[in-house]
Amino acid sequence: MVFLQGGEAAQNFCSKMCSFGVRISSEYLTRETKKLSSSNESAGHRKRLRGKFVKSGLKGFHDYEIIELLLSLGTPRKDCKPQAKEAIKRFKTLRGVLEAPPEELQQIDGIGAYSAFGIKLVQEVAREFLKEKIIDKPIYKSAQEIFDYLYHSMRDLKKEVFKVLYLNSQNQIIESEDLFEGTVNSSSISPREVIERALKHNAVSLIFVHNHPSGNPEPSKNDRELTKDLVYAGSIMRLKVLDHIIIGNDRYFSFASQGLIEEYELDFLNLKMRGVSEARRRIYRADLSTPQIPWSNNQNQT
Repeated sequence: MVFLQGGEAAQNFCSKMCSFGVRISSEYLTRETKKLSSSNESAGHRKRLRGKFVKSGLKGFHDYEIIELLLSLGTPRKDCKPQAKEAIKRFKTLRGVLEAPPEELQQIDGIGAYSAFGIKLVQEVAREFLKEKIIDKPIYKSAQEIFDYLYHSMRDLKKEVFKVLYLNSQNQIIESEDLFEGTVNSSSISPREVIERALKHNAVSLIFVHNHPSGNPEPSKNDRELTKDLVYAGSIMRLKVLDHIIIGNDRYFSFASQGLIEEYELDFLNLKMRGVSEARRRIYRADLSTPQIPWSNNQNQT
């Protein structure tokens, strides 16, 4: 009787344990199924994004989707959408994410050193590609193309950067340099340094470019004075200033397009002519006031 009761207790215990085990197994299987389903869904999502990119490039992509694609290169088996959205939220735009320092990118949970490195690498490769695209290509008369190239590298800079493009006699860009960083004005930019660098590169003409971090490309009084000084300095050394482009937010200001480069050249020419006229008048007055020494045909007799 005692044995039977003990057997029944054991049976009940085993039954409960089996039931508990089945429930645990069921819950485990459910979790794993959800994980697998989520993994498959993420893989499918990434596959769709990649297919969309291969078919039509980045057209129609949201900024976070572009970042998601970049992050997926470093973590191909992980859902990168949350990190991509957080990156856009923190840095505001795609440009902001691309320009963000690696250490700040890694502050986002899920973005590690490899992913941050990938983002910076893609940005630098794109920048170098655009530079190679424009170097040795006859582009002048296309301020828009200069803008397209430089906008990528200068649009998110927090300080003003003054850049000089050096061109040869075919109006091909042979080199570009950043000469100054900070508040751009006539006291901070040395025309002498600009001319020296131009001569070093055997340039025939120059294009100046700087950015306005405020986003408004309208030139300030300092911008106009600086451009005039540079046009004057170039004219003295027979280096032609083709343009000065100010980059703002999705737009630019071109001194050449507004006729200001030509205006400054004419101003310099007028000053030069007035200077020549004044010099001639001074020489003439000097001639009148200086006693004339007549030639003498007399020779000393010995």
